[in-house]
Amino acid sequence: MHAMQYEFTLPADYDMGLVRSRVARVGHVLDDWDGLGIKTYVMRERGVNGSPVNQYGPFYLWNTMEGMNRFLWDGAFQGPVDDFGRPAVRQWTGLAFEEGTATASAPAYAVRRRQPVPEGVELASFMAEAVAETARLAAADGAVLAAAAVDTRAWEVVHFSLWEHDGPKADGDLFEVLHLSAPGRDRLPRGRQW
Repeated sequence: MHAMQYEFTLPADYDMGLVRSRVARVGHVLDDWDGLGIKTYVMRERGVNGSPVNQYGPFYLWNTMEGMNRFLWDGAFQGPVDDFGRPAVRQWTGLAFEEGTATASAPAYAVRRRQPVPEGVELASFMAEAVAETARLAAADGAVLAAAAVDTRAWEVVHFSLWEHDGPKADGDLFEVLHLSAPGRDRLPRGRQW
């Protein structure tokens, strides 16, 4: 499993209805994308649910590098680049994935928490804690799924979870889910990824 996210931080007075309309128009494009586990089309709106910014930030869990590379280099990624500009694309190696207690529900909210890996920690135990956190999130009431991944260049762990309600049992940035494409969700490897 490989995680990926890019974000477009938009002006404070940006009409976020335009993002909603865009996702309604093009969100289905990845509904059957080969190699994709899930793509969540997520956004935060300034002043809503504590968000300080207007932001559109799709989050992906990939089953294959080929699927991700085809998305980035064969034209699909060019659409958001043309609409919003070319963003930095963050990538993380998978640590864990779990289906949640509300796995059959449509997600309404997502929580993303980025966590630095401190200097001097024992890496195996730190990553094992991230795996345990993934299981804890997935077991919480209303969780649709949970994942954790690590960027070994920046030494950062990302925790990502989807929720059927607006009261998730997770800390981090809260996003509204506009659409979920999940053509390979059933093929995402469960549990610890090593």
